Amino acid sequence: MNDTRRTIAVTPLQADDRARWEVLARGYKSFYRTIVSDAEYEHTWRRLIGAETVHGIGARVEGRLVGIAHYLFHPTVWMSDACYLQDLFVDVSVRGHGIARALIEQVAEAAAARGASRFYWLTAADNSVARTLYDKVAQHKGFIRYDHPLG
Repeated sequence: MNDTRRTIAVTPLQADDRARWEVLARGYKSFYRTIVSDAEYEHTWRRLIGAETVHGIGARVEGRLVGIAHYLFHPTVWMSDACYLQDLFVDVSVRGHGIARALIEQVAEAAAARGASRFYWLTAADNSVARTLYDKVAQHKGFIRYDHPLG
């Protein structure tokens, strides 16, 4: 999968993505040193597939799920609802080929379509690899939070 000419397809998560989604979700949680029970993975999966309050999308290369993003919309006091990108994870073997950017752009499109006032996310201050991308696609506003332009 190191050929950057391969097409990245980003779509909502599907029922048959369950096993591969969990591999990626566990990778994400491991990165942030967060322990999650099997029951919590199952509960989260059901919420993502239901897509009522939280949403999940996946990036595929040659049909293989290689990246995931989870997001939600929430009210704000002063503006329209905001879109929060809660989780973003790409398989280590395919990083650096535009997959994270494609996931971010897909969530940005969903936020714009919904009329969100902002699209933002948080990351660890020492997550320098991810922040290299985030600094290219969003604005750092002094917090460890990124606001993506919704044009």
